Amino acid sequence: MQQIFWQAIGFLGGIIYSSFFEWTLHKFVMHRPLGSFEYPFRAHALIHHHIFRADKTYHLQEDADKKTVPMAWWNGPVLILLHLPVMLAIAWLTGKPVVIGAVCAMAGYYATYEYIHWCMHVPRKRNVERTGAFFRLNGHHLLHHRYMHKNFNVVMPLADLCLGSLLRRAPVKFAQVTGPSVPNVQPLEAKQPAPELMPVA
Repeated sequence: MQQIFWQAIGFLGGIIYSSFFEWTLHKFVMHRPLGSFEYPFRAHALIHHHIFRADKTYHLQEDADKKTVPMAWWNGPVLILLHLPVMLAIAWLTGKPVVIGAVCAMAGYYATYEYIHWCMHVPRKRNVERTGAFFRLNGHHLLHHRYMHKNFNVVMPLADLCLGSLLRRAPVKFAQVTGPSVPNVQPLEAKQPAPELMPVA
């Protein structure tokens, strides 16, 4: 029972860790060159964002561009393997069996990222696209395609909230994409003051 408890703690910690890692990877590796290592920057910022903008092109327009939506097949395994020593070190330092839970969380987080990111850009009225969580996350990601320095999280915007990059609505109007699973992210209209009623003589 204690083993299950600590693996559950590892899973929860892995989810939180993944949100902050996603944010860090997205901001510092996928949106700027990391020294001479430019592959993620070119694939994401220069190609993906050039094809998929915040207008109608947020949704796939040309079948040939499908390949620019997901990461390369080897990215997920490499990212998880890179963090395995960290998880093993935490387990060794704490003496708690958290590795399996943490690795499962990271793998699940990455799989969720790939799936919902695909659904966002290639919508097909899937069941997940009808959920409130997807609706909100879709608006969150749409704003990232309009403002690339905001909303780096795709799966769970905890890091965006904690690190000051969360944007809930656009500061100015723009021609955004529309659809059944896309929320209106335009600025809220300022309420007009109610007209004063003239007293009847």
